[in-house]
Amino acid sequence: MENEPDHENVEQSLCAKMSEDELNKSFNLEASLSKFSYIDLDKELEFKNDLIDDKEFDIPQVDTPPTLESILNETDDEDESFVLEDPTLLNIDTIDSHSYDTSSVASSDSGDRTNLKRKKKLPDSFSLHGSVMRHSLLKGISAQIVSAADKVDAGLPTAIAVSSLIAVGTSHGLALIFGKDQNQALRLCLGSTSVGGQYGAISALSINNDCSRLLCGFAKGQITMWDLASGKLLRSITDAHPPGTAILHIKFTDDPTLAICNDSGGSVFELTFKRVMGVRTCESRCLFSGSKGEVCCIEPLHSKPELKDHPITQFSLLAMASLTKILVIGLKPSLKVWMTFPYGRMDPSSVPLLAWHFVAVQNYVNPMLAFCRGDVVHFLLVKRDESGAIHVTKQKHLHLYYDLINFTWINSRTVVLLDSVEKLHVIDRQTQEELETVEISEVQLVYNSSHFKSLATGGNVSQALALVGEKACYQSISSYGGQIFYLGTKSVYVMMLRSWRERVDHLLKQDCLTEALALAWSFHEGKAKAVVGLSGDASKRKAIVADRMVEILFHYADRALKKCPDQGKIQVMEQHFQDTVPVIVDYCLLLQRKDLLFSQMYDKLSENSVAKGVFLECLEPYILSDKLVGITPQVMKDLIVHFQDKKLMENVEALIVHMDITSLDIQQVVLMCWENRLYDAMIYVYNRGMNEFISPMEKLFRVIAPPLNAGRTLTDEQVVMGNKLLVYISCCLAGRAYPLGDIPEDLVPLVKNQVFEFLIRLHSAEASPEEEIYPYIRTLLHFDTREFLNVLALTFEDFKNDKQAVEYQQRIVDILLKVMVENSDFTPSQVGCLFTFLARQLAKPDNTLFVNRTLFDQVLEFLCSPDDDSRHSERQQVLLELLQAGGIVQFEESRLIRMAEKAEFYQICEFMYEREHQYDKIIDCYLRDPLREEEVFNYIHNILSIPGHSAEEKQSVWQKAMDHIEELVSLKPCKAAELVATHFSGHIETVIKKLQNQVLLFKFLRSLLDPREGIHINQELLQISPSITEQFIELLCQFNPTQVIETLQVLECYRLEETIQITQKYQLHEVTAYLLEKKGDIHGAFLIMLERLQSKLREITHQGENTKEDPSLKDVEDTMVETIALCQRNSHNLNQQQREALWFPLLEAMMAPQKLSSSAIPHLHSEALKSLTMQVLNSMAAFIALPSILQRILQDPVYGKGKLGEIQGLILGMLDTFNYEQTLLETTTSLLNQDLHWSLCNLRASVTRGLNPKQDYCSICLQQYKRRQEMADEIIVFSCGHLYHSFCLQNKECTMEIEGQTRWTCYKCSSSNKVGKLSENSSEIKKGRITPSQVKISPSYHQSKGDPTAKKGTSEPILDPQQIQAFDQLCRLYRGSSRLALLTELSQNRSSESYRPFSGSQSVPAFNSIFQNENFQLQLIPPPVTED
Repeated sequence: MENEPDHENVEQSLCAKMSEDELNKSFNLEASLSKFSYIDLDKELEFKNDLIDDKEFDIPQVDTPPTLESILNETDDEDESFVLEDPTLLNIDTIDSHSYDTSSVASSDSGDRTNLKRKKKLPDSFSLHGSVMRHSLLKGISAQIVSAADKVDAGLPTAIAVSSLIAVGTSHGLALIFGKDQNQALRLCLGSTSVGGQYGAISALSINNDCSRLLCGFAKGQITMWDLASGKLLRSITDAHPPGTAILHIKFTDDPTLAICNDSGGSVFELTFKRVMGVRTCESRCLFSGSKGEVCCIEPLHSKPELKDHPITQFSLLAMASLTKILVIGLKPSLKVWMTFPYGRMDPSSVPLLAWHFVAVQNYVNPMLAFCRGDVVHFLLVKRDESGAIHVTKQKHLHLYYDLINFTWINSRTVVLLDSVEKLHVIDRQTQEELETVEISEVQLVYNSSHFKSLATGGNVSQALALVGEKACYQSISSYGGQIFYLGTKSVYVMMLRSWRERVDHLLKQDCLTEALALAWSFHEGKAKAVVGLSGDASKRKAIVADRMVEILFHYADRALKKCPDQGKIQVMEQHFQDTVPVIVDYCLLLQRKDLLFSQMYDKLSENSVAKGVFLECLEPYILSDKLVGITPQVMKDLIVHFQDKKLMENVEALIVHMDITSLDIQQVVLMCWENRLYDAMIYVYNRGMNEFISPMEKLFRVIAPPLNAGRTLTDEQVVMGNKLLVYISCCLAGRAYPLGDIPEDLVPLVKNQVFEFLIRLHSAEASPEEEIYPYIRTLLHFDTREFLNVLALTFEDFKNDKQAVEYQQRIVDILLKVMVENSDFTPSQVGCLFTFLARQLAKPDNTLFVNRTLFDQVLEFLCSPDDDSRHSERQQVLLELLQAGGIVQFEESRLIRMAEKAEFYQICEFMYEREHQYDKIIDCYLRDPLREEEVFNYIHNILSIPGHSAEEKQSVWQKAMDHIEELVSLKPCKAAELVATHFSGHIETVIKKLQNQVLLFKFLRSLLDPREGIHINQELLQISPSITEQFIELLCQFNPTQVIETLQVLECYRLEETIQITQKYQLHEVTAYLLEKKGDIHGAFLIMLERLQSKLREITHQGENTKEDPSLKDVEDTMVETIALCQRNSHNLNQQQREALWFPLLEAMMAPQKLSSSAIPHLHSEALKSLTMQVLNSMAAFIALPSILQRILQDPVYGKGKLGEIQGLILGMLDTFNYEQTLLETTTSLLNQDLHWSLCNLRASVTRGLNPKQDYCSICLQQYKRRQEMADEIIVFSCGHLYHSFCLQNKECTMEIEGQTRWTCYKCSSSNKVGKLSENSSEIKKGRITPSQVKISPSYHQSKGDPTAKKGTSEPILDPQQIQAFDQLCRLYRGSSRLALLTELSQNRSSESYRPFSGSQSVPAFNSIFQNENFQLQLIPPPVTED
């Protein structure tokens, strides 16, 4: 958009120099333009499938519309929103904008008005639509306005009205009437400066429909009527409205005897002109009183002569805009209000705007009212229904990013908006797309501010009206017949839509050829906006535009060649043509002008070799997508040569198979394809160019046959050729063309016969004497047997059962057998493929083939040959496929089974046994087959569990499995255990007896009993006897003693006494101790562990001093840790004496080695032993009182004799620990107390704070609370600021009974969160009628104060709902675990029955303790600050 003002200035200077002829032409267009707006309506009716908004929603019909008197008597305060009878017409800001079924330019942000202001402008529209508006200075009129001011003291212009004439009012009371002809001559000068001195400036003008009368309104309130034919003053009206107010608007209606005026007092009056006995009179009637709300804009509905019979015209509708709402009233047959609509929130300085226009919606032409105040334009469609009532439907509204001061319809699809910075915006109404913006600040637009402030009469107007008047320019802009006139301080400008040709030419003048073509194409396709000058049917319009596009394309091609850089890099030239040539090609093809493209355009571009190359490359995508057929031979030849020169042979191949190559040199193309290995293209040229289908096969066979016959491996290139050959044969036999398309139907039988005859030839054309018979079939079988036979199978499917087809099939089969069976150079897999193919063909119900059965026996011998061990699995798989394909009928079954068993073909055996239902034998097949032996478990499980098998079959399989149970367990113990548990749960002891091998038995029992093995067995259903579990434990002690304890922890059914005997038998002391502890013999378990510890300590003390590394020290530490753990686990349940019986012997055992070692020569491990002893002491301290420990140590005979130095370290360490823990306890208590005090202070501050409601009306029924007069109704105010009637909340089910109290939830907050947190969010704060003098207390307070029993009944304080909410908010201020939560947890842990200060909101279950959280840590930080 940056350069657009420059274009417009150029355009403006051109316009300023327009000849009088051009200006006259623009005025003479007026008649056709006025007709255009109605032609446009017809067009809209034709194209109903385009942009009509089908999401409009109706404003429901009001049963009894309000009378004008009732509206006048209503209070109309600025701060009070006007409420409609129907809530669907709410103002747009109190309801979420997405709830409307409408869209807008900024629909994504429509809820946020600040967003709308910030929203960026629409993308540059100049490149999309060109210049839509033409604006011209009316030089003649402008010059005469300036001259009149100088010569006759007419004053500055103040108002303009346009019809067949142009009327301009001045500040000194003159009305200047100009013609709209070539000369723009001054026709009349009405009034005089003396009258102007008395009446003031002309503040409003209006011309009637037939341009015979002019009404002038004056700044001091007078009204005059003039005869525009004679220039006579017909009426001078001084008493039509209250004196001392200026006329803001005066408007003729369609009835020439009826006019409407609006004064600066905000009142609206109806003026009725009569002529009785030659006397002209005027009667005035007040329609709207300014004392009840000031109207500042009026707009009667005008209908053109073409629509004078429209049913809506009989109502003589008038739209009025006050400072708060819109009213639509009918003046006839009697005064009636049809609609009111509030603005909603808006800037009080913005200007209310109204504009009517007839539009076509849903096949009917009806008036549409556009109204706006600020940055949102609303559209209301007004129609008369069958009952004779007016019905209003709301169309989608238009969100803007600027404030409007004028709104004008230029036709039914296009509107012109003027924003507050004097920039024009041309908008397409239906798509809401901005077509153009024009800066008009040079007009120096006249504003009507002085009249709105009524300065001529002393400025006695309201501040609100004066504020609106700052931007009012109602009288400075007038539209008529598709033209808009703008009155400046020294000039008059006219604006109109450019014709389509003018828009295209304007872009051409700017040298924007690509944009001009795009715009012209949008005219061609009927997608352009604001189109003028295209008439007739669609085909005629397209032809006119296409001719213009062809002219532009020639100009574009000439310019592309002319502007090509003459020197420099070839890449620069290529880039230039890559930017320009594709445009020419695209538009020629879009216009379907191949003649133009391949003749004149190609000849023109061929002058430059680079342009020619780019042109040819542009054709490629169109050819490949089959959008371009019928290329001329010359272009086709040049195309192939160009790609060949650039070494793009793959592209050449892709192009050839999409082209009609009959006009090319076939031999030359074939040679090129063969040399460059373009096999697809070569086949295509043979087929399409010469109807030759055999030659391509011969050429390909010559390449791949020699290496295959010699047994050599094919190269990648030869494999590609072989695959293409197979596909080609398949296509030919199926009637399809290669590589794409179809063979012509008349050629299909011929091609099939030719290909078959070729394949079954005995010898090739140039055969050597050594060549074997049927070379082509032999070559294909060697190349890919399976795929070639698949091709034949598909072909046999397509064949109809005529005699020739049957002969061909039998002939092919005989040849296949002859070639493959009589030769030993085919693998078993290839032979198997052939017989599988034959078996499938023979198994068909309509089979006509004959194959000798002895051949199948030969194949069986060949595949089951026991002297050949190679390819065993391949031969088995081939035979299996053959049998599954239907070949089973060709064999004797008993012989087949014998040979399969001999050849160890277990899958074949399984296949045969399955047919005979010998399922038990199949188990042998699995167990013998090393590749599939593990699948035997699934097989047995399926047979035994899937219904459909008889009891005898299941019994035989069960017996077989029991017989082979040892093999099954050795194969996979866990699978075997799962199988036994599932199907043999009652025979486990039998299975154990069968398992003689102890290792196997151990593995089996471990899989069966140990749940960690991963098999899913329900132990309860299994019901294993304890003796079996104990047998497993004994085996475990033998084979894996280190795992015994871990296993015992997960095992369930075993007897403790018997198990202890087993572990003692194998001397597993740790296990015995574990079992004794589980039994409850804590002392016995401790003695065993103590004995182990003492023995380890004895080993250390008797070691030599020269031993540097001591592995047994680690054993001592491990044993000691286990012993401490045993004591710790059980000390909780023991009394003091029993605890001492555990801990003191342990302490003495650890200190004994230190006593034995002399003080002079310390033991090698004395330091390590001291640290271990300290560890024992630290562990003891939790269970045994510190004085008891010290007393025991001091009573020791060794330490009692003055050797306290040995234990000084131990005692000091214990005292340090005590001091540390005491300090930690004091610090924590202090922090928690501070926290509690701060929290309670904030809690008290939160619940005593007053409330500030956001609005003074109920958020559900939207009625002000003081309007509802029901005495029983109460007002509920929430902390979020929402206010409700209690009846409304009850209807919405927002109440909840908790402990006999009624709690309320905010309807808006709870419904927007979509979470029914009734108990948490029950944030009732104050309840009652909110007036300055009285507040009704919440029922919770009444109960606690007034009812003494309520106070005595509970010792625990109950928090009010507002306290709960405030406390929850407080807790949310913390990140992580709050110190309040710690305090709550500690108070609960101390005593389950103790007083819990915050039980109302922080009752945390014990299992969800915050201390158990892995991320728990004390955060020693000052408390957070609450936000007010």
